[in-house]
Amino acid sequence: MAEEADRTPAVPADGQAMRASDADRERVAQALHEAAGEGRLSLDELRDRLDSAYSAKTYGELAPIVADLPGVTAPRRPAHAYDGDDATRAVLGIWSGPARRGDWLVPRTQIAVAFMGGVVLDLRHARFSADETTIQAYAVMGGIEILVPEGMDVRIDGVGLMGGFDDAASGPGDGTGPCVRITGFAFWGGVDVRRPHHS
Repeated sequence: MAEEADRTPAVPADGQAMRASDADRERVAQALHEAAGEGRLSLDELRDRLDSAYSAKTYGELAPIVADLPGVTAPRRPAHAYDGDDATRAVLGIWSGPARRGDWLVPRTQIAVAFMGGVVLDLRHARFSADETTIQAYAVMGGIEILVPEGMDVRIDGVGLMGGFDDAASGPGDGTGPCVRITGFAFWGGVDVRRPHHS
């Protein structure tokens, strides 16, 4: 029965305990309002389910709220896999040129410092610890290059003082990966964030 299949919340078993975001709760609330407008929920049911939606902490708690509404799919765990490493880690390029490339784990907070040297952070094939990552980039008489995938949500708010902090790669993503926020400063140096056309 196709209609019954549509009613099943698409929450993977291994994602039930993953934390839901404010946006996830808002999507469920919007679906509830639409269902009430169609006459599927009474006002009392709408109020009770909205209370449950806004108090839900995980995807598993959101799924039952819309399980009996046809055509409604509960928010699911993001397609990107997060490894849960909350540590802050640093890469230091002091008269040297360290790089992180390939399959490496990006922590929730990554610090990059280039002092009379260079640092490369290639995020195109990296794994992420969280759905929102902050990269603190500090370039002093040196350079930091950050390569990001085409579909990544990137927010850049660093500053340049007698140096450059390129924000050309800033922009929304396609919703399948994490959000990366890049902060910091460049002093007599540069921070270059790029979206290469080929990964």
